Amino acid sequence: MVQKNYKRIISPSRSSSFFLFGARGTGKSTFIEKQFAAKNPFMVNLLDPTVEDFYARHPNRIEGELLALKKKPDWVVVDEVQKVPRLLDMIHLLIEKYNYKFILTGSSARKLKRGGANLLAGRAFVNELFPLTPKELGSDFDLISYLRWGGLPKITSFENNKDKLSYLNGYVLTYLNEEIRLEQVIRKLDPFRSFLEIGAQASAKIINHKKIGDQIGVDTKTVQSYFQILEDTLLGFYLPAFHLSVRKSQKINPKFYLFDTGVKKALESSLEQIPSPGTSVYGDLFEQMVILNIYRVNKYLQRNYKLSYYMTKNLAEVDLVLSKGQRHLLIEIKSSARIDESDVHSLERIARDFPGEKKLYYLSNDRHKLKIGKVHCLPWDLFLTEVI
Repeated sequence: MVQKNYKRIISPSRSSSFFLFGARGTGKSTFIEKQFAAKNPFMVNLLDPTVEDFYARHPNRIEGELLALKKKPDWVVVDEVQKVPRLLDMIHLLIEKYNYKFILTGSSARKLKRGGANLLAGRAFVNELFPLTPKELGSDFDLISYLRWGGLPKITSFENNKDKLSYLNGYVLTYLNEEIRLEQVIRKLDPFRSFLEIGAQASAKIINHKKIGDQIGVDTKTVQSYFQILEDTLLGFYLPAFHLSVRKSQKINPKFYLFDTGVKKALESSLEQIPSPGTSVYGDLFEQMVILNIYRVNKYLQRNYKLSYYMTKNLAEVDLVLSKGQRHLLIEIKSSARIDESDVHSLERIARDFPGEKKLYYLSNDRHKLKIGKVHCLPWDLFLTEVI
């Protein structure tokens, strides 16, 4: 079992300290090892319980350890920094006093937020690492496989589907055990376990917190806190409804996207179901996959688009809106192998009443580039590499 070394899109600063956040299994440690191993790093691995316990009790000792080295390290790498939030105060001091450069990885921002931890006041840039994108996979990319198994790097090392299934099911159990139970995030695990399955089924749909609460026997606020846990542990993100007024936008229910289609399928126990073109399952997964990758590329390339979805008073919907000030890209996503002109014209009609400067895009599996009316029709992957 050999995990391939894919070239990642992300390009962190070489001149400044930085955070690298990402869900478990996205390849943070591998990326740092490949990119910075030759740079004389000093390593602090907080995944080791002994190391975690030592620094939790003696966070100030890191200063003495670094000063005792014969040569100043090019980088100091602290893996899973959220396990000892108090270390950040010392790291802040070491950056200010001695000009050390730190790489701080983490799979959860929850403890840092809840503990009011020192996030270094801008002295360290913040980066995020996601599952592999189609561009990163290159010639290894296969659409059906990608929709079914997702893009966690380790998936690429398994040659048979049985091992992929075991890995993703194990990923879910590890998340429950290590991120939720051991960290004592919630008092009752069973409702949260039920929530994960229902939440996965609701991924990419408009979220009705009350309805989900009724299904698992908890109140609306508890469901909202569960989604917040998913956000804090980097397993997903909210997609708000578009509105020129932020206040009015917040009154419209958002959508929620789990960060990886393979993990989504594991949570909803549908990994054995193969997404077949032409089915609703395939179409839903395809739309999620495209939006997830637009989200990732927007972050990696620092395009700074604000993402939302748009719904009219008549409940007609645009899958995704990318906004910068008063400039907007309205995007309709279809999994079909041929452009459907009726869908294209529908997007054009919806856009007539949309405010501000706008460009319209229809993304599909059709390999032709066309312009129909005011709508740019592109292969979905071409949009990721040429437009965003």
